[in-house]
Amino acid sequence: MNFSLVFPALCAGVLGLLLPFAVRPLLHRWNLVDLPTARSSHSEPAFRGMGLATAIAVAATYFVSLLLGLIAVDRSVALVVLAGAVLAGILGWFEDLRGVGILKRFSVQLLIGIAVTVALTFILNTAIWWIPVGVFAIAAYINVANFMDGVNGISGLHGLMVGVFYAYAGVQTDTQWLMVGGAALAAGYTAFLPWNVRTGKNVFLGDAGSYFLGGAIACMAVGAFLAGIYVEYILSPVLIYLADTGFTLLKRMLRGEQWYKPHRTHVYQQLTDYGVSHIGSALIVNGVSALVSIITIVALPFQTQQAVWAGLAVVLIIAGYLSLPTFLRKVTRRER
Repeated sequence: MNFSLVFPALCAGVLGLLLPFAVRPLLHRWNLVDLPTARSSHSEPAFRGMGLATAIAVAATYFVSLLLGLIAVDRSVALVVLAGAVLAGILGWFEDLRGVGILKRFSVQLLIGIAVTVALTFILNTAIWWIPVGVFAIAAYINVANFMDGVNGISGLHGLMVGVFYAYAGVQTDTQWLMVGGAALAAGYTAFLPWNVRTGKNVFLGDAGSYFLGGAIACMAVGAFLAGIYVEYILSPVLIYLADTGFTLLKRMLRGEQWYKPHRTHVYQQLTDYGVSHIGSALIVNGVSALVSIITIVALPFQTQQAVWAGLAVVLIIAGYLSLPTFLRKVTRRER
């Protein structure tokens, strides 16, 4: 059994389950309450900010793994990835506490992207023209994870799903920092699920948790890409999140709407409008993401023709996911 997988999974899982007991009283004291609005997917007030506990669980596990020598190669890469995720989580925590203006928020996200990508570029000795791509990827995915954190269970399952596939990529490519990071991410966010899905007693990640999630995934993805790991490993687990966010923002811009304002027109949100439960919507999003990842990874050793068929299957699956609200709308009208 691989200790580099077992230890971070157990450590992040235990910390992720226990730390909320310490953080929840703080949420009460600081009155970090999300009140339902017309754009909300919840109907009752709920405490936000529990992502602080989840972020600490994952970050502490990653750091301890470094101290224990579970990451013996590219330790500097691991430190940069960890720093980027922590900085994203800190920004999210300030947003939870007092709010941060849109321009300030995006500026800090860009600064995090610049710092992480430039550092990784020089550490891994890669071409500098990838820096703008990495900066945009990190800043963008921090927001993507935040936009998609709108129903109970979705972010916990996303952390689990992406973490598992990134850990698998680390095992297959003998990349220890990615293996440990993926395992810690998967276990830490899985441990949040019991706190998030309890009827009447659930708490939310808040921006601290969703920003940390997006930052951790994006920093690991940029580091893995610059390290030469197949892009199929990196992109396939996040394709549905990217498709949902991109498709929704494009529609809003074409309609002349203020795309940066809160809304509930994402595909996963519309599913709940047509009767799908929060957990059902979260399972659909992450189940389809896992299916896309499996097809993509299985197709890696295929010949060109087979790979094309696999790519076509992925495109059709994504198109089917994006079409779900239209399908449910038609079904609902027929039933009426």
